[in-house]
Amino acid sequence: MKGTWIKYTVDQIAWLEANRLLRISDYHAAFCRQFDRYDVSAGNLHALRKRKGWKTGRTGQFSKGSTPFNKGVPCEPGKGGKHPNARKTQFKKGGLPHNTKYLGHERVTKDGYVEVSIDEENPHTGYERRYVLKHLYLWEKANGPVPDGMCLKAVDSNRSNTDPSNWILIPRGVLPRINGGRATRVMAYDTAPDELKPVLMNMARVDQKVSELRRKRQGAA
Repeated sequence: MKGTWIKYTVDQIAWLEANRLLRISDYHAAFCRQFDRYDVSAGNLHALRKRKGWKTGRTGQFSKGSTPFNKGVPCEPGKGGKHPNARKTQFKKGGLPHNTKYLGHERVTKDGYVEVSIDEENPHTGYERRYVLKHLYLWEKANGPVPDGMCLKAVDSNRSNTDPSNWILIPRGVLPRINGGRATRVMAYDTAPDELKPVLMNMARVDQKVSELRRKRQGAA
């Protein structure tokens, strides 16, 4: 009965320890015959061996260098890996998984930017391809590298619109000035009506330039 403590005599424990190397099925059958204890299951004896810490010499793993029991044995047609149902899902030589990311594959980041797989080695993994921001990649192909201290901003605030004409070059110092909020006391560029976006951008540029000139004067004083 489950939950009931099973008792063993001293002779039974001695026999169980002496024969602990037997496979569990043979171990159980021999114990039942020896002591007429059919109230004990193979699981009970297995648990006893574990509690006692009796080593059986088996780890449940294939030892290094061992030969598989079915090595060289061909699989019969219609069975195992040769069964028609199994063949349907087997990889074919030279085949690629359905989720292989090919050159030019695109994905969207959590911030809404589009990334594209290009034919350049990934400096972190050494893989033959790597993902880059698509809008930056296309803009630099058309205009050259983005200068130091500058960045790109989507004119229409749509980060998934990667057309180079939709991205303008602005100083990084302008970015916090167009984000809006209490700190700037101006409307956020991305949520503003289209007709106000150029005005907000010009205001941010002027404010950033004034701040830059002020710092230069203070440094020269």
